[in-house]
Amino acid sequence: MPLSRRDLAADPIVEFERWLDAAVAAGVDEPTAMVLSTVGPEGRPSARAVLLKGYDQEGFVFFTNKRSRKGREIRQNPAVALTFVWPKIHRQLRIEGTAFEVGDAESDAYFATRPAGARIGAAASPQSEVIPDRAWLERRVAELWAEHPDGDVPRPEHWGGYRVVPETIEFWQGREDRLHDRFRYRRVGDAWVLERLAP
Repeated sequence: MPLSRRDLAADPIVEFERWLDAAVAAGVDEPTAMVLSTVGPEGRPSARAVLLKGYDQEGFVFFTNKRSRKGREIRQNPAVALTFVWPKIHRQLRIEGTAFEVGDAESDAYFATRPAGARIGAAASPQSEVIPDRAWLERRVAELWAEHPDGDVPRPEHWGGYRVVPETIEFWQGREDRLHDRFRYRRVGDAWVLERLAP
């Protein structure tokens, strides 16, 4: 399906919402899954999938253990990239920007909406650290369930959200013969500049 400049909103966040809605309507599996790319202290990149939990004019929000590898790398270098890949509708979205921690109130509010098991799991897992075996993790989970039978474990202070403030947002539409349509919004001051890129 072709994509032309006249199809695109002046505001990339408005356009993002249109594309996300289209992915949901098309039945894309996990449409909010995105690959988060970070850079380690030696300049080596790493990537993993996380879930988008909110977005607005300020940026794109996800939550995680801040002591995890991604959390440590963001602390050292907050320049990150997000990538959504929706093969079912031949679309890809690429976002580059800077990650900032969200406030405690926002992290608390989201943590409270998670299922009890997910809250227990977040408190039990020392994400990205080496552990002896699965049984060790299951014991930690069992201990927390014993302490909090209703699953209402407090949000760990090292667990919370990041907001990626975008500097560029690229919309990629697949076309025949690899002559894809690519448009990039680039922030210049308080405005967005829209550019077509070669495929």
